[in-house]
Amino acid sequence: MSDSAGTAGSSRSARTDLTEDRPVYVVGGGPGGLAVAASLRELGVRAVVLEKSGRVGSSWRGHYDRLHLHTTRRRSALPGLTMPRRFGRWVSRDDMVRYLDKYADHHELEVVTGVEVSRIDRAPDGRDWQLTATGGRVLTGRAVVVATGFNHTPRVPEWPGLDTFDGDLIHASEYRNPAPYAGKDVLVVGIGNTGAEIAVDLVEGGAERVRIAVRTVPHIVRRSTAGWPAQSTAVLVRRLPVRLVDRAARLMGRISVPDLAAYGLPRPDTGLYSRVRDGAIPVQDVGLIDAVKRGLVVPVAAVESFDGDAVVLADGERITPDAVIAATGYRRGLEGLVGHLGVLDARGRPTVHGAHSPKQAPGLHFTGFTNPISGMLRELALDARKIAKRIARRHHTSR
Repeated sequence: MSDSAGTAGSSRSARTDLTEDRPVYVVGGGPGGLAVAASLRELGVRAVVLEKSGRVGSSWRGHYDRLHLHTTRRRSALPGLTMPRRFGRWVSRDDMVRYLDKYADHHELEVVTGVEVSRIDRAPDGRDWQLTATGGRVLTGRAVVVATGFNHTPRVPEWPGLDTFDGDLIHASEYRNPAPYAGKDVLVVGIGNTGAEIAVDLVEGGAERVRIAVRTVPHIVRRSTAGWPAQSTAVLVRRLPVRLVDRAARLMGRISVPDLAAYGLPRPDTGLYSRVRDGAIPVQDVGLIDAVKRGLVVPVAAVESFDGDAVVLADGERITPDAVIAATGYRRGLEGLVGHLGVLDARGRPTVHGAHSPKQAPGLHFTGFTNPISGMLRELALDARKIAKRIARRHHTSR
């Protein structure tokens, strides 16, 4: 277990009582957890970040090599520290990791690594929270913020016959770069942002053949049009009526995105914002449109089952790829942690987020479990301030 905390003496340190024995515990040392901890520290509330891996931002360190943010640098910074201009408009994975390291140091955050929280309960006094963690630790805090991440537990569907497949199969979380797939026939399953970008990466990295299995045709948007980022539009429209945004998006889509129906990727028959409300974020184009038009990435039907060396598709076609990369999403993985508290919905997601706590669990907060069209990092930053203010108000009135 290691700690990273700064020296006392800065204005932040002077305002924060680091001897407080009932701190706010933040579970997870990714962007959401760090942002909340920094916002609390700024308000004079001691926050301790518990991170199960050896360093902050562990999920970012494991992303594939070519990853860049689909949100702009300016709108992706966390509270209290801008991102350097040298990172460019679309920040790379490596620069994001550097930023998170710098962020923890800059705000002198108390980060305890190598500690995994397995369960959160009400403390015996009925007022505080009790966390059960690795090494037999039992920790007591005045409030808890769960920030374990949207992409927590890789999900691979239970396809019939999967255990008989003779080829290589990995989840997208294990994919790093196209080098192992040069000269190979690869099937990418799932056409969200991750699947689309991996498919393009494989083409550019020399894969012999790349197909992408599509269950639901996605909305595709340009990351930027004439210098105007899609995120800026998303921020402007996110509070407008869904039907109005759907109509506007349909019109813009026809203007900016070519019809790919002839290549196996027709336009969706449902509205863009309606899909977002159901949890489906549009695919930002980083080369997919061109790759599909050139026949370098070939859309095929959804995967139904496996049979030896064959993958059976929903339309009955049987294909025999050398490798399958399942870009099939993640589970939140919160059931063991808080499932017994009645704070999750039927899909395992928190029933509230941000400044709100469940009625039956005051002082328990969640951040980073939604995937807003306006950009997750932007929303994490906004949530962090709101959560910190709510906790600080409760903290100071209880003294």
